Amino acid sequence: MAGVKDYLNDQVGENREAIEGHIREILRLIGEDVDREGLLETPARVTRMYEEIFGGYSVNPRDVLGVTFDEKHEELVIVKDIVYYSQCEHHMAPFFGKAHIGYIPSGKIAGLSKLARLVEAVTRRLQVQERITSEIADIMDEVLQPHGVMVVVEGEHLCMCARGVKKPGSRTMTSAVRGLFRTDPAARSEFLSLIRD
Repeated sequence: MAGVKDYLNDQVGENREAIEGHIREILRLIGEDVDREGLLETPARVTRMYEEIFGGYSVNPRDVLGVTFDEKHEELVIVKDIVYYSQCEHHMAPFFGKAHIGYIPSGKIAGLSKLARLVEAVTRRLQVQERITSEIADIMDEVLQPHGVMVVVEGEHLCMCARGVKKPGSRTMTSAVRGLFRTDPAARSEFLSLIRD
């Protein structure tokens, strides 16, 4: 996303010192020696990482679809295996996976890279996978007004793999359907068959 880092640098600028101070305090509270060599620059590194991984807050996801094109194509369009990284809003632990987006245009299409940018705009914030899936479908439906939209998101959640039940390798699958995909089992089946590995 062009410009996101610069925008966040401006927004976080006056808060950067406070964020670094809070990170330093968290390190101290968990029992670390915040003055040891390996941790001296950690608060600054974590702050810069936050600027990057929470870059979605500086973007209106609807604007990402931006320019659309008039096109008579009214058959299924799919962009699959869009890799994403997000942060669980419950534990602030990472989760990641792939998003698959399909839609049947009704005279308006978006550039294919815009779908990947939409996923990035929605996922680079504190999230839950269910909301990611619905938000992508709703934004596609609102902006493109297609005959139908279907979104499938798969994810591996570190809050489930590295803590709690500790079940690494388990994947969560979520889906959202809008328009024709709700009423036409054949369209739904076509989408699902085409995203299978």
